[in-house]
Amino acid sequence: MSIEAQLPITKEMAKTFKVGDVLYLTGYVYTCRDAGHKLIAEALERGEDSPVDWTDQLVYYAGPCPAPPGKVFNSNGPTTAVRMDPYVEMMLKLGATAMLGKGVREPYVADLCKEYGAVSLLGVGGASAINAARIKSAEIMAYGELGTESIKKLYFDRFRVIVGIDTEGNVLQYQEIPKYKL
Repeated sequence: MSIEAQLPITKEMAKTFKVGDVLYLTGYVYTCRDAGHKLIAEALERGEDSPVDWTDQLVYYAGPCPAPPGKVFNSNGPTTAVRMDPYVEMMLKLGATAMLGKGVREPYVADLCKEYGAVSLLGVGGASAINAARIKSAEIMAYGELGTESIKKLYFDRFRVIVGIDTEGNVLQYQEIPKYKL
């Protein structure tokens, strides 16, 4: 099914998404990659708060390239999600309801999506120019010293993704693929 989804993604909204659904996301998201996740974990260990309120937020695993004049980004694509898997439960405990990356996840991520009522979304790798055209604004929110890996607030305008893991723990990559006759 194809769904126009206005962000943020609440737990109630996340429950309506099923594996394989194509979503067109409009609204604000936050980028966060390896280095950002690590700094958040370290801050929490010190008893500090995360620099971003993750409640009902989509965590976009991306490190957008610096923009040429007149553009928001040069290119922008999701990074491999499995690298952030050790931080998934932390982010879900902080209130995140969705993650966006590419590739398969560790099996326990499906269990965490089911437990916390979250979804894992798949972006299309290799479509960075198309993705960049769907991002209308960008603002550094935290860890500016990380450059492209800083946490940024982006505005998506019909950014296309596929539901890879739903709130029931179903995983797109584990689904039966229909056999076609040639």
